[in-house]
Amino acid sequence: MVRKLKFHEQKLLKKVDFFNWKETNNLNEMKIMRRYNVQKREDYTTYNKLSRNIRELANKIAEVDAKHPFRTEMSGLLLEKLYVLGLIPTKWDLENASKISASSFCRRRLPVVLLRNKMSENLKHATQMIEHGHVRVGTDVVKDPAFLVPRTLEDFVTWVDGSAIRKHVLEYNDMRDDFEM
Repeated sequence: MVRKLKFHEQKLLKKVDFFNWKETNNLNEMKIMRRYNVQKREDYTTYNKLSRNIRELANKIAEVDAKHPFRTEMSGLLLEKLYVLGLIPTKWDLENASKISASSFCRRRLPVVLLRNKMSENLKHATQMIEHGHVRVGTDVVKDPAFLVPRTLEDFVTWVDGSAIRKHVLEYNDMRDDFEM
């Protein structure tokens, strides 16, 4: 928490903007954070660092001779890992790995997957449901909206068994069983 500035402090800092720095890409960063409802700036900076490291690694692998067995092995491992995480659409082209951005990671967050599966009407609502403990991935209840869902677990995103939302959905679809509840 920051205290309210006094009049003379406001007067001195009238032309200083603490939110938009020229050195940083704050406007683009805020736009992406707002689009994917990323609440913690640290999450976005982590995604940005990871995407930068992946791009650098892909460029270094691309610099190696195309017929060298090291390049084929390392590019295969990298592309397989990125494909399983859901960051690239296919695992056949190293060019996909050089196009990864922080938005690629944001698209794999649990609230976005909930929205894509039509389990929520918007990202804010999805984030709220996750924080309240209504969502389960596999067998584990997830309360962190920054949880990255890999392709293998995408089909196992469901409601928690005792969730009121699950009960309402089952009632709406006329599938509710009183014995289970």
